[in-house]
Formats: sequence, structure tokens, C-alpha cells
Amino acid sequence: MDGALLRNRGGAPVDASHIDELINGFHGRVILPHHQDYDTERRIWNASIDKRPGIIARCAGVADVMQAINFARRHDLLVAVRGGGHNVGGRATCDHGLVIDLSGMRGVHVDSVARTVRVQGGALLGDVDRETHIYGLAVPLGVVSKTGVAGLTLGGGVGWLARKYGLTCDNLLSCDIVTASGVVITADAQTNADIFWGLRGGGGNFGIVTSFLFHAHPVSTVLGGMIAYTRDQAVPLLQHYRNFMTSAPENLTVSCGLMTLPNGTPGVAVLLCFCGDLAQGEQTIRPLREFGKPLFDTIQPLPFPAMQKMIDAASPDNAHSYWKSAFVKELSDDLIRVLVEQMAKVQSPYTMVVVELFGGAAGRVPTDATAFAQRQAEYNIQIAAQWTAAPEADLHTGWTRETSEAIAPYTSGGYLLNYLGDEKPSAIQAAFGDNLQRLKEIKKKYDPNNFFRLNQNIQPEL
Repeated sequence: MDGALLRNRGGAPVDASHIDELINGFHGRVILPHHQDYDTERRIWNASIDKRPGIIARCAGVADVMQAINFARRHDLLVAVRGGGHNVGGRATCDHGLVIDLSGMRGVHVDSVARTVRVQGGALLGDVDRETHIYGLAVPLGVVSKTGVAGLTLGGGVGWLARKYGLTCDNLLSCDIVTASGVVITADAQTNADIFWGLRGGGGNFGIVTSFLFHAHPVSTVLGGMIAYTRDQAVPLLQHYRNFMTSAPENLTVSCGLMTLPNGTPGVAVLLCFCGDLAQGEQTIRPLREFGKPLFDTIQPLPFPAMQKMIDAASPDNAHSYWKSAFVKELSDDLIRVLVEQMAKVQSPYTMVVVELFGGAAGRVPTDATAFAQRQAEYNIQIAAQWTAAPEADLHTGWTRETSEAIAPYTSGGYLLNYLGDEKPSAIQAAFGDNLQRLKEIKKKYDPNNFFRLNQNIQPEL
């Protein structure tokens, strides 16, 4: 019965008697389809993804990860790796195969003297923020506290501190990784430097990272929040945002979003985070606060963990999600009008379009210094459809594709790896940019049989 869903990569059933090979000596929990909580445990953040794995191996430590990989290799199983399970593309699960689940491995250890943070592979951003804040420190992570650290880091990692302190992967000092051969290695700038290069932006292609060591920065209280307006002010606000950001200091990160406001009306808002002297921050953001007639302004000093949770409610659990995104050449007036026109067609209060400007410290890192190739100081447009009723999928995915096509004439051909959903291989290759060939060579060395394939996949160089 337990093996009914478990099949190898060729589609042949795997006898249930083999499952004891995994269970024996496993310190975590092996969850099978007949278990009462199987349907709960197989869910991930995006409710549109409905997969039924043959086994979920909830690992308690590195030895469990090694055992799960070896079991999967012996029986030629399809493997999905789950950290936070927050990726929109649903790559953290699979049908009929084995999910290696690190969500029970969420330990965080801070060395306040060295300003380093050791983070296990299943930790969420909020886990890290909670521990680092005690010491007045922060690691540059993402913008939603429920996001998994592992997936964020391996895809690059863009957040509120990126313009000042770089991407998440730029702050990675070393990591422990279990490879496709079931061997654990340490990777840093001196040891296994090739895979360390690949892990900083190459996604989950090379193995399972069981722990990360990050550099932390002295960030405790920031100036942050949201300034919201009615939708009829969207065009002039986006133009003002564009002009303001041309000379904004690097310790200020600002995004502009077209969204439905908490009172249910269509709106537009700037969301910002200033890290540094608060009085200087007040002076810096004054042109933003003095623009137009806002409906509300929540800008205030915030503990950094509170800043990290500011938009959690806009990323609800158990909602259906479908994303598109792309870098654009410039935030032109024509593009602004296209975005506003498309948002007028939205039929879900959870759907949004977010405009993000990067650059700063992240943009000064050479493109070939890490696997993350999108170092250009351009705007990224995130088109995020979210809804609650499953039968509405065609309506919302159709709008997302239409909006993506509408902005296509303005795009530069680059993509953020962590924002890619069900894209064609060409889009994934474009996200890796000029670093793709080197990534293929690393893939061939560490995973020549493409054991780790449920990711933004890099085919091994043959």
C-alpha cells in the first residue's frame, strides 16, 4: 500500500518492501501516503501545485539527507528538495518520487563577535531575523519572512538591504552540501571553490545545502513602511518614483506596487526601507512623502524583523499563485501606462505588479564573480497573480500571460531566477546569462546524471 505511489524515473512501481531501507536508521520522519497527515505534509506554499510524492523524508540532520539521497539513487527515484517550500514554481515537490524535506532543520546560530550566522537548510527568513536581531545584526535576505533561506540564497537573494550590503549570495561565506553521490563537502572561496561559485546564484542544481554561513551587518532599527495612493495617481507616482531613484542613496531601497489596498480599493504604493541614521533617512525620503495626496503613510522607525514581515499578508499561505517577471530597459512613460492599463483588468484583490530597482552594492559585483548573472542596474517587473478559488485559474493565469506579453517590447532579456515559474528552458538559460557555460561544467562535475533536476535546471555539459 505504501509503495503504491512510489515509482522510479522510468515510471515502474517500486516495491513497498524497499521503503524499510530508508526507514531503518532514519532519525527524522518518513511520511507515506497512508499516514493521516500526508495531505497536510505534502502541501507547499503555492496552492496551485498539487503533487503526490511517494515518500516525504523529513530529515533531522545531515546524515538523514545523505541516507535519503543514497536511497533515491539506488532506486532511481525522482527527487525534489524542500527547504521553505515557498517557490512559486512548485519545485519543492513531485509526483511519485521522493521529497527530501529539510523543514525540520531550522537551527540558527549567531557569532556576534565574528558577525557570522550559521543557518540550517530548512530555516525561514524569520528564523534568521529573530536570532540576529538580538545582537543588533541582520543578514541581507528577502522581503517575506516565510521565504526559505536556502532557495533564496541559491537563486541570488534580493531584499531590503541589497542596495547597501549586496545580495544574499554575496554575503555567503561557506556552506555544507550533500552532493548527488551522497557525500558531504564544505565549499568556500578556498575549498571546492568551483561549486561555491556555482551555489551563489546557480539554484539547486549541484546538491542539497544543509547549512549556510553568512556575514551579518549592524542593522537593528530601520525607517520603513508604505505610502499609499488611489489608483488614479499611479502614472505620476511611478514617474516620480523613477526620477527620485536616479539619485537615491544606496542605503535606501524603494519598490513601487500596483495593488488592491486593505480597504478593497485599487491603489498604488511605494514601499521603502532606509538603513542608517534615522534623521538622515527622514530627510532623504522627504520628496517621496511630499508627493501627491496619500491615503495613508505608515513610514516609521521599525525593528528590522518587523520590516521583513511588512508584506507577509500580501503573500498568503494556501493561495493560488502564478508569476511572470522580467528586467526592463528603462521605466519609460509608455511602460508605466501599460502596467496601469493591465492592472485595471485584475479580478483578484491579491494580485499585484511590483516595480523594483536594484543596483547599488549588488550591481558593483562583477558578473563573473558569482553564478548570479543579473548584475545590471535595471528595474525588475514582477507580475504576481494570486487568488483563492481554484476554478479561477485560467482567468488569472491568462491575465498574467497577457500582461507579460504586453511588457515584452520593453524587456532587456534578463530574468531573476527566484521569480521564474513554469518558464521555458530559454528563460532559465537567460537568467544564468553569460555564466551558463561555466555552470554546465560544474554540473557535469558534481551531478553528471542530473540527479537534481527539479529546479531551474542546468543540463550537464556533455
